[in-house]
Amino acid sequence: MKTTFYFQSNVTIRRPYLKLEWIENILKNPIRIETQANGRVRFWGFVPEHRKYLRVVTEPDRETIHNAFFDRRFKIEEK
Repeated sequence: MKTTFYFQSNVTIRRPYLKLEWIENILKNPIRIETQANGRVRFWGFVPEHRKYLRVVTEPDRETIHNAFFDRRFKIEEK
């Protein structure tokens, strides 16, 4: 799995509870995907162990992980 320097030097230190398997699963099976104005891509998925939604942000290549965190504001839109 490719990661940015920021992910390696900040995210993994501040959020040691994150599991790479969660991130991989969310990238393969996202609930929602959005592209940011800067080209980075947001992926969301549910982590059953924590009963929370995890946001994973990648570089525009959709492979290189830049950030990951539990997103308290994420809501599934009802249709």
